[in-house]
Amino acid sequence: MAEQVLLIEDDIRLAEMVCDYLEQAGLRMTHAASGAEGLKRETAGTYDAMILDLMLPDMDGLEICRQIRARSDIPILMLTARGDAMDRIVGLELGADDYLPKPFEPRELLARLKAILRRGRGSQTARDVLRFGRLEIDRGAREVRLDGEPRSLTSYQLTLLLALAEHAGRVLTREQIMDFSKGEQLEAFDRSIDVHISRIRAAIEDDPKKPKRVITVRGAGYVFAKAQD
Repeated sequence: MAEQVLLIEDDIRLAEMVCDYLEQAGLRMTHAASGAEGLKRETAGTYDAMILDLMLPDMDGLEICRQIRARSDIPILMLTARGDAMDRIVGLELGADDYLPKPFEPRELLARLKAILRRGRGSQTARDVLRFGRLEIDRGAREVRLDGEPRSLTSYQLTLLLALAEHAGRVLTREQIMDFSKGEQLEAFDRSIDVHISRIRAAIEDDPKKPKRVITVRGAGYVFAKAQD
């Protein structure tokens, strides 16, 4: 599927040229002509990267970058007609991934955009897969693998395992596990969490009766051990 890019640029002619060129390169473009429209589209849509003009009629591009970085790690390429090095420094400090002064060559824009898209894919992959020795928990694929082989868990059991793994080394009570996994009360009623934990152990432990990964802490709850092969 083609990657989707949001362009926030008030110069309509430039925006049309950029969109045409990048669409010919296989990207799917969405254009917003103001900062407010760009923020609205970014919030409502799913984009793989953003091209953000620094000088907009209604908002400063630096402020837009700051607002987006507060909630999203979408790769951002900044455009500006201003040549002040301080603008570049501030933009990068606020979280922009790259910076391109106007006027620019479309080929350079495409090359820089592809570079931040590659970096974005790499960091997303790293964030999506939790690795603990032989055990991998793939958030994106909703899959658990041991020695590279998929292990069978229900969706809820995988959610519980993620809650434990994301807090590895910390003892969690049953109530905390349910809270972190956003489970429903019915799922954790009585001691059904214990039943789910036993099934998780059956899937990921070499010896479920002597677990080394998901460990019971008597009178407290469970802890996911970090340092196991």
